Amino acid sequence: MPALAPRNRPWQYQAVPRWVYVVAAAGALFVLVPLVGMVAKVNWGEFIPLITSPSSLDALLLSLKTASASTALCIIFGVPLALVLARAQFPGQRILRALILLPLVVPPVVGGLALLYTFGREGLVGRSLTVLGIDIAFSTTAVVMAQAFVALPFLVLSLEGTLRTAGQKYEAVAATLGARPSTVLRRITVPLVLPGLLSGAVLSFARSLGEFGATLTFAGSLQGVTRTLPLEIYLQRETDPDAAVALSFLLIAVAVVVVALTYRAPKQPARVPEPAEAAAP
Repeated sequence: MPALAPRNRPWQYQAVPRWVYVVAAAGALFVLVPLVGMVAKVNWGEFIPLITSPSSLDALLLSLKTASASTALCIIFGVPLALVLARAQFPGQRILRALILLPLVVPPVVGGLALLYTFGREGLVGRSLTVLGIDIAFSTTAVVMAQAFVALPFLVLSLEGTLRTAGQKYEAVAATLGARPSTVLRRITVPLVLPGLLSGAVLSFARSLGEFGATLTFAGSLQGVTRTLPLEIYLQRETDPDAAVALSFLLIAVAVVVVALTYRAPKQPARVPEPAEAAAP
């Protein structure tokens, strides 16, 4: 018989074959065991001095600042993209979706090269920007752009799936009551898909925080300017392995905290305004 929820919880069907737990445990161990192996190598006696050195602090602060900025860019560009892909119908839509999600499958260094040959001094757009006195490559701006380039698909994919799952019945009713499209978007659609938007934003932030290849190719590695935490770990790996392991643990800890805070179970679902409320001025 299928397992049931405990008596103090609402009834829920939980028919998961026992062999699935075995495979799931193997998958979890595949991820967790290497992390345990790395944690075992941390020099806890020197952990604080290792992560508070000037170069480590510069890299950590730069990573947090650029990851926050790139996440903001992902939200600004990703929300409209997800809305268009989920709600609109136009020729070439599948091709557009494939191209937008391309950074998920191509190596990050390829994205870095694409950005370099577009916004570098000799790039397609960079030449015109250089004439205006604007140099993007090998700057902090380049770090933000590289992170946003590889992280944007995570937000688009998460939000598009949420939009398709939510459907359009509330939006359609609000429209029949006279609400304008912008009002429906603001008062119905956004509250309805807010959990998916938050999840996508956190995934984008975590991906930006760990970005390496595109950043190194497009922005280089200059302490305090473009050397993010992953780049600092790579450099320390050869000169100071203890520092590299300590910084790796710090990066993982920050990412785990961010993701865990977002994926905690909500006590109450987000309230969606009634269509009549959305139609009201």
